[in-house]
Amino acid sequence: MNEIEQQLQDNINTIKKLLSTHVEIVRNVADVIVKAFKNNKYMYLMGNGGSAADAQHIAGEMIGRFKMNRRPLPAVALTTDSSVMTAIANDYGYELSFSRQVEALVKEGDIVMAFTTSGNSKNILNAVKIARGLKATTIGFTGIDGGLLKNEVDFCIKIPSTNTPRIQEGHITIGHILCSIVEKELFGPVSE
Repeated sequence: MNEIEQQLQDNINTIKKLLSTHVEIVRNVADVIVKAFKNNKYMYLMGNGGSAADAQHIAGEMIGRFKMNRRPLPAVALTTDSSVMTAIANDYGYELSFSRQVEALVKEGDIVMAFTTSGNSKNILNAVKIARGLKATTIGFTGIDGGLLKNEVDFCIKIPSTNTPRIQEGHITIGHILCSIVEKELFGPVSE
C-alpha cells in the first residue's frame, strides 16, 4: 500500500503545484487555441514515446469530442503516419521526423503543440524552429526546467516535477483542461 499511496500523493503534490503556478499560462494558451480555431486554423501535435501518445490523445479529443457532441476541430498528430515518419527518418534522419512535416503542412496562425518531458528532443526542437519561422503559435509541454524548448516556444507549460510519469500526467491534465475550455468557448456550456 505504501507504494500506491506514495505514487498517488506524488501526483497530488504535482497537481497542487500546477494549481498555484499555471492558471494564467493555461488561460492564455486556451485563448490562443480558441482564436486559432475561430479563424479556421489547424492544430498540429507531436511528441516521442509516451509524449507521442499524449499528442495523439489530445488530437483525438479535438477531432472527436471531449465532453460534448459538436463539429470536429482540425487537429493532426504528426506521430500517426508511420510511412511518413519512417521515410523521413530513413532518408533524412530522425531529427527531421517532425520538421519536414511541419514545413509541408503548417501555415501562419496555426498551432504547433510539442510534448517532451525533457524539453531537449532534437526532432521536437527542429520542428518548433520551423513552425516559428512559418509564424505558427508554438506551445511546449515540458518538465520542470523546460529544457532547450522553453526558449524556442511562444508558451511553455512546465510541469513542476522531474519524474517522467508525473510530468506526463500533468501534460494530460492540462491537455484536458484546454479541451474543456475550447469546447465551452466555441460551442457553449457543457451539460454535465
